[in-house]
Amino acid sequence: MLFVIVGAGRVGLRTARAIRESGHDVVVVEKGDEMRERAREDGFEVVAGDGAVEDTLEQAGIEQADALGGLTGDLNTNFAACTIANHHGCRTVMRIDEDYREDIYRTYVDEVDEVIYPERLGAIVAKNALVGGNIRAIADIEQNLQLVEFTINDSAPMRGYSLSELELPGRAKLLAIGTNDEPLRPPTSDDTLDTGTQLIVLSDSAKMDDVRSLIVGEDEQTAVGGV
Repeated sequence: MLFVIVGAGRVGLRTARAIRESGHDVVVVEKGDEMRERAREDGFEVVAGDGAVEDTLEQAGIEQADALGGLTGDLNTNFAACTIANHHGCRTVMRIDEDYREDIYRTYVDEVDEVIYPERLGAIVAKNALVGGNIRAIADIEQNLQLVEFTINDSAPMRGYSLSELELPGRAKLLAIGTNDEPLRPPTSDDTLDTGTQLIVLSDSAKMDDVRSLIVGEDEQTAVGGV
């Protein structure tokens, strides 16, 4: 599959790397000299120009691309790029600069398939790092929906229990389970929550603290550079 990434900044370049690591082709569009050179040094095919201009996106192969990510720090550029890509039949993902815009674009803008606000995920990661070392934010699915990895430690309230005894609050769902020695897989009711067990949970943001309290407890502050 071919992906066009507009913007070689922090978000764009990291996304491009992740896509390439999955075995796909990536073309980066960037108008800034320094960021363009950094993307080239990272081994990417780079098109110089404004991603909000159709000619530039055509040089990047938009007619053959499967998806485009408008991931610059400029909302207008991202929206224009997604609108052009949608015209060419691409799946579109747009980075926004303020979370209050999210519902507007999700509800009223047909040209954009997905909206992301990376700063919110960054805040979640920072919060989780400060609150507990056994929690890792994986993805910010929507404004009020998070995907988080919890790791059972010796003091976790659910350590030693089976999954049949785990009742998550609200509409939270356990999607996968694994350990450091085995890959993630679908959970079964017979699985035991031993030390080192990793749980991937999807939950409403409002219930995530309750999920955390149930799985890893309230005293995880010491896990981050604690005493």
